[in-house]
Amino acid sequence: MGILGLGVSFRRAPVELLERLAFTDDDLTKAYRFALDQPGIEEAVILSTCNRVEIYGAVATYHAGFLGLKRVLSETRGVGADELSDPLYSHWERDAADHLFEVAAGLDSMVLGETQIHAQVREALRRAASEGGAGAALTGVFHAASRAGRRVRQETSLGAAPDAFVALGADLAADALGDLGGRDVVVVGAGQMAALAVKHLHQRGVGRTRILNRSVEHARSLAMRTHAAHGDLDQLPDALPQADLVVSATGAAGHVIDADMVTAVMQRRDGRPLVFVDLAVPRDIEPACADIEGVTLLDIAALRDVVAQHSPETAADITQARQLVDDEVSRWIARRRGDELAPVIKALRRHGDAVVHAELDRVRTRLEGLDPAEREAVESAVRGVAAKLLHDPIVGMKERIDPAREREVAMLLAQLLGLSDIEPS
Repeated sequence: MGILGLGVSFRRAPVELLERLAFTDDDLTKAYRFALDQPGIEEAVILSTCNRVEIYGAVATYHAGFLGLKRVLSETRGVGADELSDPLYSHWERDAADHLFEVAAGLDSMVLGETQIHAQVREALRRAASEGGAGAALTGVFHAASRAGRRVRQETSLGAAPDAFVALGADLAADALGDLGGRDVVVVGAGQMAALAVKHLHQRGVGRTRILNRSVEHARSLAMRTHAAHGDLDQLPDALPQADLVVSATGAAGHVIDADMVTAVMQRRDGRPLVFVDLAVPRDIEPACADIEGVTLLDIAALRDVVAQHSPETAADITQARQLVDDEVSRWIARRRGDELAPVIKALRRHGDAVVHAELDRVRTRLEGLDPAEREAVESAVRGVAAKLLHDPIVGMKERIDPAREREVAMLLAQLLGLSDIEPS
């Protein structure tokens, strides 16, 4: 069973495509059911974030797995297969682990080292397990990826500013407004990104902050922690006319703020400008709002062009992080090989011991004339010969077999050697 990853990310896909591919919580149950019904897919984990949509599978073969996983992305999201042909990437076995580990470490993020992705990788595995999608193979590689991400955060300076993405949006908003001090702010959403936005904007000295969310309880919880006002999304039309800055970061499937709402709001503002920072994918704010006079809209597409200039990481930090990732990938491969080959190796050694005992028993009478030390020397020599004969095949299995074919080759070897007492892993 091989590990295959397919995905689309901000590097090659337009925001519009990422929006259409993004999975909401309500989509995932159906998507997992569809994935596990595909021929050749034994396990699946879906990772859907602002910057990427990826699906990892434990698959019988690369070809069958590729077709099945691509079908999941295409058919469950209503995206034509031809639309995926250019931005879609695939990674097989070690390359899949390399990519996933770099994702978990924040090395493949729009803002290098951002730490939110580490929690998202862990949550993706948790959700997959709850849907019956994650078995031993994907659980192992995702746990190892999480370890890699944790080591990069602990042992390098990457990820020192987890709110770097929010900070960039605030920088651009300050440029548009001239200053954030004392500004009236509306934050739409109450999740992790919204909480980061509130924290960062308060550090910038903004004025009154109002948190609006579909769940009033979640809005109240965040508001109590941040000394802000709160309400539900129905209050948006009344909150926007007083706001200078609106930061939106929900997990909604459609637009939370549309052009008609903003047009009506701007008619009540006496020409005062209004800045929107949309941190969500799918986008919370209809792109047409950017065409309304007095409105500045900063979304993922706008941030993408300048984000690289705001990454303080050094080449040495990145090199060290990649070395840590490579080390963790090698450790995962070694553990995986050990798990797959352990039953065959144990059976092979039992078989060697059995042959040694049988041969010694066959010549036992001829050894009776030897003293105990001489007899022990003969028996030790026979055991040594058997061990040396087994050493090269065992090392060869551990070092040379393609990881995706380990179980297949191991079981074939067991059959050739007549190891009937082996239990497949």
